[in-house]
Formats: sequence, C-alpha cells, structure tokens
Amino acid sequence: MSILLAFVVSGLGIGAVYALSGVGLVVLYRATGVINFAFGALGALGAFVAWNLIELGHADALAWLAAIVVAAAGSYAYGLLIAPRLAFRDPVVRSVGTLGFALVLLGFIGWFWGEVPRRLNLPTDKTFFTIFGARLNMTRIIALTLALAMVAAITLLLARTRVGLYLRSLADDRDLSAILGIRVVQLEAFAWGISGVFAGICGLLLANLVRLQGMQLTFLVVPAIAAAILGQLRSLPATAIAGIAIGVTEACLTAVPAIAPYRTAAPFVIALVAVATMRASLLTMDRR
Repeated sequence: MSILLAFVVSGLGIGAVYALSGVGLVVLYRATGVINFAFGALGALGAFVAWNLIELGHADALAWLAAIVVAAAGSYAYGLLIAPRLAFRDPVVRSVGTLGFALVLLGFIGWFWGEVPRRLNLPTDKTFFTIFGARLNMTRIIALTLALAMVAAITLLLARTRVGLYLRSLADDRDLSAILGIRVVQLEAFAWGISGVFAGICGLLLANLVRLQGMQLTFLVVPAIAAAILGQLRSLPATAIAGIAIGVTEACLTAVPAIAPYRTAAPFVIALVAVATMRASLLTMDRR
C-alpha cells in the first residue's frame, strides 16, 4: 500500500499539468467550439524560448514570462488572423486547422532547436518533501496549486464578469452575439489568448517534469483532450479532477511490470472509454 501511495504522490505533479491543459482546452472550446490541437506545440515553443533565454544568461523570471507571452501571443494571433476565416466551417474543419498550425510550429521548433532532448531546470526542483517514500519537489506542488487556483480564477471570470457573460453568450449563439453588438472576433481572439497562457505555463512545467522536446510536448494535447472529454468539454472542475486522475493513473501503472511500458497509452484508453460511455448515455436518453 505504501508503494502505491508513493506512486500516487509522484503522479500529482504531471496530473496537475494535465489538469491545467484540459482546462485551457475547455475554456477555448466553450467560447469557440474548437478543440485546439496546437495547444502542446504552443507550450513547446514557449518552453524552448525560456530555455534559450536562460542559456544566454537572462534572469529565470524573465525567461518564464517570455515563455508565457510567446505562447499566448501565438495563440492570440491564430485566433485573430486564421480562426475567423474558418468560423463558419464545420467544427471538425476548424479543429483540423489547429492541427496544421501545430505542424507548422513543430517544424519550426525542429528546424531552429533540433530534436535533441533537453531539460528545463527550475530553482524549485531543489526544494522537496518526502511523502509516503516519494519525493515531491516544490515544482510539483506549484503545478498542483496553479491547477486549483486557475480553475477557480477562470470559473469566476466566466460567472462573475462582463467578459465571462460575453464568452458564454458567444458559445450559445455566435451570430446572435454579433447582432447584439458583441465584438465577436476580438472576443474569440481573447479566448485564444487565455488558452495560450495555459499552454505557456503547461509547456514550462512539462519541460521540467518530463523533458524539453518538441514532439514530446506537442503530444501533451492527448491527455489534455482526455481530461476535457471526461469533463464533457464544459465543466472546469471535472476536467481538472480528470487531469489529475489521469496523471496519477499513469504513475500507478509504473508499479505493474507487465503494463509499465505501455502506461503512456493510458490517456488514449481513458479517452476512448469516456467517449463510449458518453455515447451510450446519450443513446439511452434518446430512447427514453
């Protein structure tokens, strides 16, 4: 039991990153109806920028801020320049458009930085606590705290502010929102920017917790989508809980030698089960 608890503790950090990623996807989906497959690539771009600045001798805080700004700016630019041109296309087409954006970003990362794995070291790695035999460093604690804090902040934004009201109306009916005088394109770009902030933070954390590699960070979108599906692409708290659960599940599977080599497939399996369960529930409701 103590060994299992150690794996649970170690999985909290990566689970918190999955939670943040899923929330970033859900925020954008609720406003625009688009699943952003470029989320992980944006985070990777930001993380590489941070690594480069640190290597050049700049302050760590400046590098972290630059990572978040670059990811947010890239996402905002896509939302302002490209997304409006696909606004009236099928939702699948709009989501596939972000996949093209991800490939462009991934190609640029490979061309400029190469595919050699790196690691983004953070000062918080040096401080740690031992719980149930597992080392829980401050970076993982910060990741978990950020996940909870940002879910609360976005929930308040959507529920208590005028911008949140506009975003919710945009999600309900884009055309009606435009008729009512809401600046739809600017508001959607704002939602893209928020999602980009999440991507930048997640890119930094994952580059530290796992490794700094373009392809690795780009595939961050898979467990994020699984968490978002488990949250039914609407509930931010449910998405956050699902993300943490996926991270803990991955870590716990390490304790099973026969399954350990395939533990990274856990998000795919969880996503498939979630989709199948949701579909079965919808069919049951239709029959009633």
